[in-house]
Parts: sequence; C-alpha cells; structure tokens
Amino acid sequence: MSAIKSLEAVARDRVGKGAARAVRRQGQIPAVIYGAGQPPVSIAIDLIRARTLIYAGGFKTTVFEIAVGGRKLRAIPRDFQLDPVSGVPMHVDFLRVVSGQTVTVAVPVHFVHEDAAPGIKQGGTLNISHHTLELDVAPDQIPDAIEVDLTGREIGDVIHVSDIKIPAGAYTGESTDPVANIVPPTVLGAEVEAEEAAIAEAQSAEAAEEKAEAEAESAEENKADDSEA
Repeated sequence: MSAIKSLEAVARDRVGKGAARAVRRQGQIPAVIYGAGQPPVSIAIDLIRARTLIYAGGFKTTVFEIAVGGRKLRAIPRDFQLDPVSGVPMHVDFLRVVSGQTVTVAVPVHFVHEDAAPGIKQGGTLNISHHTLELDVAPDQIPDAIEVDLTGREIGDVIHVSDIKIPAGAYTGESTDPVANIVPPTVLGAEVEAEEAAIAEAQSAEAAEEKAEAEAESAEENKADDSEA
C-alpha cells in the first residue's frame, strides 16, 4: 500500500488570480483542501517539493498528511495544473480524507515476468488495453500498483480483471473487462502499416490540394496583372 507522506504548507488568507500570482512569485504554488462536508482550506506549498512529488509518479494515489496552521489534515490529490509551456506546477486540488470513507483512484497496472511468457518469447506482442484501473477503496488501502503476472501466457491469451489480484469489490468496472492480450507480431505490424499508409495518403492529398490552391491563386494574380497592362 502507498505510505502516507508528510507535506508542509502555509495557510492563504487571500484567494484569486492576483493572490495566486503573488504566491508563485514566492516560490510556492496555491492549493486547496476540500471535501468531507467541511469548509475548503486554501494553502500554499513549496514549488520544488510539489514538482518533485508530481513527477516522481503516483502523486494522485498518495495520501498526504498536510501540516498547516498547527493542524494536520489528511488529503489525497484530486487534480493538478501544469504550465502548458514549462510544465511547472501551477495549482493542486486536494480531497480531504476521513475515517470510514472511500476514494476513487486510477491505480497503474504493471506487467511482470515477461521473460516467463512463452507467447512473448515466441515473438508475440503484449497489447495493453488498460494502463490503469479505477478502484474505489479506503485511503489506507490504495495499492502502489496492480501487478499482472505474465508467467505462462501464450499468444492469443486474454487477461481479464478477474484474472488479477485486486482488493475485493474495489474495481469500478466489470470483472470481464480485458486488461491485455498477447497477439502475434504480424497483427500489430499490419495495423501500424495500415495506419502509416493512411496518414501518408492523407498528407499527400493535403499537399496536392494546397498546391492546386497556390497554382489557382497564381493564375488569378497573373490574369489581373495582364488586364492592368
């Protein structure tokens, strides 16, 4: 299970765009803790600490104990915004967690023991349908990842949710949902080739259309020049 991590924060008295910009100029980012039927708490957290946590992975499946104003609040990240150009964190939304509640999280799926899968050894390709699975679990029961053991898997095998180990009753979908399958190498190869051919054809058609438009515009300009002469 994911360990609870500590996070230092300071309370924010002001909110709004101007206040948020002021917080960022101080090397922090604005954030808010909401939920559990309690008033939201506006906070600011260290930019470098936030960036490290976000890019380390597993940020949105980690419960944090946030120390702010002499209190410690447990919360889990629900969303965060990054600058579209620099990738620097701009804001974080935390959901307050309390005893007895569950949270819905997207847990990453890790595939292990590929070297023990005959189908992959024979040249088959692992075709992944779900890189994450959505679970509804207690905050202290959130797994770091869901492992899928590929030992003994052959070409043509389909791995369903029911085939893997997850907390009982936690998955929000159907147990028959496919997670991955092993396909012959030619299947994906043919799909890729067809897709590349379609893209090339579309680009060629677009280039031809642009060329025709340019020639038409040039002809119109020449016609106008001749009439003026």
